[in-house]
Amino acid sequence: MRVSKWGNSLAVRLPKALVEELGLKPGEELEVVSAAPTRIALARDERRARAVERMSARAWTLPDGYTFDRNEANAR
Repeated sequence: MRVSKWGNSLAVRLPKALVEELGLKPGEELEVVSAAPTRIALARDERRARAVERMSARAWTLPDGYTFDRNEANAR
């Protein structure tokens, strides 16, 4: 694999065979689990999925007609 410049960061492209073997899809997140001078270990970042599961387990219901407004939620 080749390290490339991507903006102010460095990036590595994953070979197609590896992507298919791991079943990765665009937008999925990986986390570095360990790193040494000659080796890096990655894992799928499952934090978001676990958070959604925990929220679903609470079985909250939203009021009728509720809509999420991202701009309102992020207004400062």
